[in-house]
Amino acid sequence: MIKKPHGRKIKKQVGKILLSKTREDAFDLLKQIPGKMLAGPLFSYFYSLNDLIRFRSTIAMGDLVQRLAKKKIENARIILRRLMWNLNDESGGIGWGSVEAMGEILKLNKTLAKEYESILFSYINPQGNFLEHEMLQRGSLWGVGTYLETSTCPNNDVIKTLLPFLNSNDPVKRGYSVRALLNMDDKNINLVPEHILSDKNDIPLFDGWDLFQIKISAIALI
Repeated sequence: MIKKPHGRKIKKQVGKILLSKTREDAFDLLKQIPGKMLAGPLFSYFYSLNDLIRFRSTIAMGDLVQRLAKKKIENARIILRRLMWNLNDESGGIGWGSVEAMGEILKLNKTLAKEYESILFSYINPQGNFLEHEMLQRGSLWGVGTYLETSTCPNNDVIKTLLPFLNSNDPVKRGYSVRALLNMDDKNINLVPEHILSDKNDIPLFDGWDLFQIKISAIALI
């Protein structure tokens, strides 16, 4: 009877922290909450209807898992396995935020990246663990693009899976695929078709703490 109110109190506290003005302030406050008590509330905010809170919760999860990995990497793997389970049809859930968080985690930890990189990429591969849900495809493209910010191993198979998204009817998927390609290698600008370079559709882009609107064509110039 005592644990449930306590859990709700922690969740409410985490929600307030995720509204902090700066990422640094938020992460400093989140570090004061024991990791075992923090993971659950962060997972719950993956399902927030507020896009900003959802994005912030995924990068906060990345920071948490990195801290867990430094102490005992198996605890980090447990979180990753839960993220993967959330994307499994048998879980009964949808998996909002899971690939985004996975991309953030692998970006921060090279050991985990070596173990789970192929699984991350499989979510955008029609011959892999492709996610059929349109909104999850957005998340998978974002997660892959986030990981590619630090990945130093260009993969032609990944490029092949990203290119079809440039022709998506969904402007967000077009924009996120451009971001992923260019995070992988600036030279991939040569692979971006003319219709993308002149695409004036505005989409929301997360800068690490805030969301702002940007034209798809401008993403190629960042």
